[in-house]
Amino acid sequence: MGFTSENKPEKQITMGILAHVDAGKTTLSEGILYTCKAIRKLGRVDHQDAFLDTNTLERNRGITIFSKQAECTLGEFGITLLDTPGHVDFSAEMERTLQVLDYGILVISGADGVQGHTRTLWNLLARYQVPTFIFINKMDQDGTDRQDRLTELKRKLSGECVDFTEAGEEFLEELSMCDETVMESYLENGEITASQIQTLIRERKGFPCYFGSALKLEGVQELLDGLEKYMDGPVSGT
Repeated sequence: MGFTSENKPEKQITMGILAHVDAGKTTLSEGILYTCKAIRKLGRVDHQDAFLDTNTLERNRGITIFSKQAECTLGEFGITLLDTPGHVDFSAEMERTLQVLDYGILVISGADGVQGHTRTLWNLLARYQVPTFIFINKMDQDGTDRQDRLTELKRKLSGECVDFTEAGEEFLEELSMCDETVMESYLENGEITASQIQTLIRERKGFPCYFGSALKLEGVQELLDGLEKYMDGPVSGT
């Protein structure tokens, strides 16, 4: 029973997508809305027809200046998706948005890695205690290496960045190292429950990482599956 009599999802989530400029944030937003069937046509920033870039200046410059929102449904969740400004000139607008988020998706370019503004965004997500999923984008570009990027994320952002596209014992062991209680449970039972993973993410003790190419819709469904499985409702409890 995920829906009310008005056929609206019971769990309303406000989610922000954040990134250093040109990491592909708006492209991922488009991919999410398209995959969730909230829009019928996949817009592109470089074609100046992105759904969330409605301002003429944004379309001309190919960057997001104002925080925009769109609605979509993911399983039992109703999601208000906020596409926040990535350009450093507009960070005050983005910081206001952070204060209302239940969850965040930090987009990182697989080609460029963790850039200066990425660190600023990471620190802001920590300041406002926003549970964060990470999408490493543009992995279709030459020279991108998944393990190199993951190693960099662990070094520059958090040792609790975990590759959620993996499965099996190695994945569980890495996840268990994010929290002492989870580790004890894992050593005793040999498993980690979805509920435990939800708590790890909500308490910012674990940061799920997904890899793909938003432009080619690669990895977008996997990210959405992870969000649906591991979000546990509005963080505020409202």
